[in-house]
Amino acid sequence: MNKHDKDNNESVSVECNSARYFFSETGTAVNIALAFLTSAGLFYANIMPVLVSGLVEGLGFSQKTAGIIGSANIYGAALGAFISIFIVKRIKWKFVCLILLLLLISIDIISMFVSNAESLIAVRFVHGSVGGLIVGIGLSITARTKNASKAFGYLLLVQFGCGGLGVMLIPGLIPDYGHQIVFFVLIAFSSIALLTLPFLPAFPVRKSTVELQLGIKKIKLYRSPVLLVLLAIFLFQASNMGPYAYIVGLGKNYNIEIAFISSSLGIAAWMGILGSLLVVFLASTTCGRTIPIVIAVFVTLVGTGCLLYSEYKWVYFVANCVVGITWAFSIAYLLGMVAEFDKAGQMAALAGLASKLGLASGPMIAALVLGDDNYKILITLAVVALFVCLLLAIYPALLLDRRESKVNVL
Repeated sequence: MNKHDKDNNESVSVECNSARYFFSETGTAVNIALAFLTSAGLFYANIMPVLVSGLVEGLGFSQKTAGIIGSANIYGAALGAFISIFIVKRIKWKFVCLILLLLLISIDIISMFVSNAESLIAVRFVHGSVGGLIVGIGLSITARTKNASKAFGYLLLVQFGCGGLGVMLIPGLIPDYGHQIVFFVLIAFSSIALLTLPFLPAFPVRKSTVELQLGIKKIKLYRSPVLLVLLAIFLFQASNMGPYAYIVGLGKNYNIEIAFISSSLGIAAWMGILGSLLVVFLASTTCGRTIPIVIAVFVTLVGTGCLLYSEYKWVYFVANCVVGITWAFSIAYLLGMVAEFDKAGQMAALAGLASKLGLASGPMIAALVLGDDNYKILITLAVVALFVCLLLAIYPALLLDRRESKVNVL
């Protein structure tokens, strides 16, 4: 074999290895496909401002009614996530997700033709329940991957990337196509998840690294830290989704034009991709969890507080971008922390429940607090809740860092 043939063979070998990794259980394609599956059941939360404003403009609902419909959607998701906790270890998850995705698409089609507020609340609650099952299953499968934090990083990358595109483009389409365009986008997203589902691996249940190497009885030892992380997830999601659901109204309240608002929110969501990518990068380092999560939640707190000064357009823009980055980063780390305590995936499904309860409660509390224009009270409550979230997350992060340090020493 001459040198030219040898070089060609080596080149082909490298390309084949790269392709095998790309489509392997830990590869990029699988992580992205899993992210689409997990995101499909809750993608409306990523475009919540568009959903709320679309119902206000397209159907003439009040902001309070539109917010309650959005909350009903996510409360349904919380129910679905709760059910998933008890079934994730017992089902043929790919077949179940196939049925659930088809059902999800059907309910979105029905939603396009419902104009009564009470009926739409009921329909979206059912939609949320189906979607919550999908998300709960998807989170539990994500927890079974070899690098859960990295997989959650890809999850947030897909959510913020596609969500940014949605909040940037959909508001300009609502005047021409009505509120139905919001549900059409949801149908398209679920269809992508449906098409990629057959290519996902089986992802069998694995024991956690700590359990395998240290022989720890995780349920006894980790019950309190897991509860702290779950409460931190609830507060973090509620604190972010409450103001976010009404972020369009906040901008209008400060006389910011809709074109600037849409562009700001779209760019902010895309900036969230940086937070997701940072998780993917830091998951491969030895910097631990405590320092990154403390910094990220604190910056989220500061960014949310800056929304009090939204009369300055540049503050509105920068604050949304900052929160976009740290929201993606922080929630990926918090979900990854829960996953490390339980590789079977049940605690990850419970984390999904806590997340959805937070996402639903945020807009609901905001709807009750907001009134006509009580944005300052809403933002202040969010800042206080984020501070409590920060305090709750410190001990579990320190515990995981210490445990993993012992594993590395062994």
